[in-house]
Amino acid sequence: MIELKSSEEIGRMAVAGQFVGELLAELRGVAAVGVNLLDIEHHARRRIKERGAESCYWDYAPSFGRGPFRNVLCLSVNDAVLHGLPHDYVLRDGDLLSIDMALGIDGWNADSALSFVVGTPDPEDLKLIEATEVALAAGVAAAQPGGRLGDISAAIGDVAQSYGYGVNSEFGGHGIGRTMHEAPHIANSGRPGRGMTLHPGLTVAIEPWLCRSTDKIRYDEDGWTIRSADGSRTAHSEHTVAVTAAGPRILTGRP
Repeated sequence: MIELKSSEEIGRMAVAGQFVGELLAELRGVAAVGVNLLDIEHHARRRIKERGAESCYWDYAPSFGRGPFRNVLCLSVNDAVLHGLPHDYVLRDGDLLSIDMALGIDGWNADSALSFVVGTPDPEDLKLIEATEVALAAGVAAAQPGGRLGDISAAIGDVAQSYGYGVNSEFGGHGIGRTMHEAPHIANSGRPGRGMTLHPGLTVAIEPWLCRSTDKIRYDEDGWTIRSADGSRTAHSEHTVAVTAAGPRILTGRP
């Protein structure tokens, strides 16, 4: 069932979203060559506890994971793109890191992700990251009241194709609100004018992710970490967005 949120409820989600955006920006500053992924995870745990927020990831146990998940961040490095488990790994010069985080404040949730290069960037990595960011912006712009769900999917897929990347449709965006994952599912490719109508009050996480040279994925033995099937680099961008009468509103903006 899809629950449309009131303006007041969207405002409460925006409180969580603001903290998510601020903390992601902070974590980007923490991540550097020589920093251990576990240090980033524990920094986030401290900040979430100080704020009185609750991680949506802690104890998360979907059908595909070897759960429950016992971290507050997904930290995915290089060919890992989704659900990367924080582990004892020291970041190296040129690593491409994706940070994904979802948390709740007073019962309302927000979800966001970003990718960036630590140290010296490879231009091809920057292009890949840019593609996810441009695709995210296009998907957000397509989240117009009266539009269709397929408009968002098509906008994302068109950008990916324009950059020369394939799109995997196994994982994509989703509704969000009182829980981290609500209906509807938002594929990262599709046809405009198809699917459910976008009504004011719909709140969704839009999240394009791309692999440099494949649209196939594989799972690590940990049951969580998803990597490009061919070992190529990956990137992931995400915002929580509310459809309003005035147009889409990003709830997880970063400083």
